[in-house]
Amino acid sequence: MGPLEGKVALITGASAPQGIGRAIAERLAQDGAAVVVTDREGLCRIDGQDRRTPDLLDELARAVESRGGRALAVKLDVTRPEEIAACLDQTQAAFGAVDILVNNAGSLAGSDNFLSTTPGQWQASFEVNLLGPMMLTQAVIPLMQRQGGGRIVNIGSTGSLGAEAGFGAYTTMKHGLTGLSKTIAAEFGVDGILCNTVCPGFIATDMHNAANLRLAGENSIPVEEMKRRRYANVALRDAGLPADVANAVAYLAGPQANYVTGINLPVTGGVPCGI
Repeated sequence: MGPLEGKVALITGASAPQGIGRAIAERLAQDGAAVVVTDREGLCRIDGQDRRTPDLLDELARAVESRGGRALAVKLDVTRPEEIAACLDQTQAAFGAVDILVNNAGSLAGSDNFLSTTPGQWQASFEVNLLGPMMLTQAVIPLMQRQGGGRIVNIGSTGSLGAEAGFGAYTTMKHGLTGLSKTIAAEFGVDGILCNTVCPGFIATDMHNAANLRLAGENSIPVEEMKRRRYANVALRDAGLPADVANAVAYLAGPQANYVTGINLPVTGGVPCGI
């Protein structure tokens, strides 16, 4: 039996094949949890081809089940209250509980020079990176209270811990996400609900790898040279893997973290987090 045997974990933003959400779902399933994998309706560009996110979620659920786990794929846009309610109804019908919530869905909307960022970009960043996790968490907490406790893990970033030029809206919302985690930890610890933030640095996801290729092309240099430049200030001189973030989430979701709440856990390879 794994440390999460009998638990039910709901993970948002889980469709990308080399994404953090998928790695978290696979690790929690490996540890024994039934996993509900979610993402909003849309397209994900994989190896130059557009794939529908519901199809990718279904493939993930089948992969978990092929290894003996339990999984449910659900379409969920965290900015839509009606989809949140429907997702929780489906989760309870399938598994009866939500013991672990991982707010992983996010957006780089508003990654621009501060003076160039439009109110619309700020609004889009707010809705996905902060309002959505707040609404989903607000809906899940009463379920956890009735169950006698639970774990909530919010996925922040180095932008939750510091700031660098060019990411104003994103950084602001990720700072807000750590405040949300601490508020939940302070208010609901009495109910046995623990809430923490995992803060990844450079992680070799589909999006990150695509950015390396794009930047290399724009600078007319090999991609390995672009990586060397980007990781020059990382103590380990390399990007991490989605599994590295998943390991941190598994710790916070598991019994070894029974007395850990309200923290920001960097998974950054020692990268400086800016000002």
